[in-house]
Amino acid sequence: MKKGYQKKFSNGLALPIQHFINQEKSGGIVLGISIVAAMILANSPWHEAYFSFFEQKIGLIFNGSPILYYSLHHWINDGLMSMFFFVVGLELKREFIGGELADIRNTILPIGAAISGMLFPAAIYLALNTGETAGGWGIPMATDIAFSLAILYLLGNKIPLSIKIFLTTLAIVDDLGAVLVIAFFYTSEISLANIGIGVCFLLIMFAANKLGIKSVVFYGIVGIGGVWLAFLMSGIHATIAAVLAALVIPADSRLPETDYIAHAAKLLKRFKGIKPNNVSTLEHEQVEVIDSIIGRSKDAIPPLQRLENAMHPLVSFVIMPVFAIANSGISFIDTNVADIFSTNIAAGTMLGLLIGKPAGIMFATLILIKTGITDRPAFLTTRRIAGIGFLASIGFTMSVFISTLAFNDTNYLLQAKTGIFAASVAGAVIGYKLLNERTRRDIPLLQQQQ
Repeated sequence: MKKGYQKKFSNGLALPIQHFINQEKSGGIVLGISIVAAMILANSPWHEAYFSFFEQKIGLIFNGSPILYYSLHHWINDGLMSMFFFVVGLELKREFIGGELADIRNTILPIGAAISGMLFPAAIYLALNTGETAGGWGIPMATDIAFSLAILYLLGNKIPLSIKIFLTTLAIVDDLGAVLVIAFFYTSEISLANIGIGVCFLLIMFAANKLGIKSVVFYGIVGIGGVWLAFLMSGIHATIAAVLAALVIPADSRLPETDYIAHAAKLLKRFKGIKPNNVSTLEHEQVEVIDSIIGRSKDAIPPLQRLENAMHPLVSFVIMPVFAIANSGISFIDTNVADIFSTNIAAGTMLGLLIGKPAGIMFATLILIKTGITDRPAFLTTRRIAGIGFLASIGFTMSVFISTLAFNDTNYLLQAKTGIFAASVAGAVIGYKLLNERTRRDIPLLQQQQ
């Protein structure tokens, strides 16, 4: 790989990726605790109360008719998870505008690996499942980025930032693939009228963006009260509305960088010229200047990034843990082990994730490098690409989410979740072991292209 390209790949997103990872690693730990809590509750004396709690219905009753009257479990999966997918959409747009996905030359390898890493698991699942169980083919396609990056964090400085950027890019493409799979293959009966209403609200947001409207409140009202609500009632999963709404959020600021620098310098100069009062409180004029700096700073940040930065902690530390507690509990009380293996759902899910993911990622990487379509990054070795593949087999929340869309049968859901958990734990352990080595111990993936 050419030095200039390698340097760009390694350093181009260094600071944003490090900030992203710092949030993801903590979120992964909280998510893990939530999953353990769900498993304990599901197998405790309170397991009936645990499951029945999320079946309680919440909504409105108008003239005796229920309106938006859904179970708590439904609100979590269609409401709270929409916020998660909204942040995913914001991240995707940012990456396409100025991140790793902006330059196709930097993304050929992780994109190819991600696509292959989705197709192989689906193929393995379908090879083992036919008929009514075949609908779960999308379950082993997903990667849980929070857990994957949390494992990388545990490795410390044994793993260069380049590996984390590679896995992050791969997981972002994987998220996009999961969104498309949900949109096209996991929808119920569709209401074209509600879809039309949702599209109209989406066009309003798009037009507002082009007209220069930067109000986050405006986009929140139209996005939630218009786009999301219409899609929720249309039959298309509401999380898709969240992604579409994110893609029309303005990515440019009200105050350009050069103007912000000039304004900030002027305000700081004014603040410096105010005589201090030598007490803990500030002078009124000093407070006014600081307020002006805060306002200008807010105007200098694009709405897309303001929303992403504000919502990321909420998603990582509230929404995902709540989703995990609501969906990750597997009760083995009064469960016959034979029931878990009465179909090939568990086997297809486990083998799809644990074998299909690493095999697909390794296959695409080898083909793309061997054919000369892309250069080999110096940081990628046989051991490391295999380790990345196994970390990508950690499905957890995304796979569990798709399983709730694929199956209504509780026994099928039990089988799918069992396969997800078995593969995710094994993938995490194997991936950690493979990556827990210094670079000099790794065997090069391929000889340098001549």
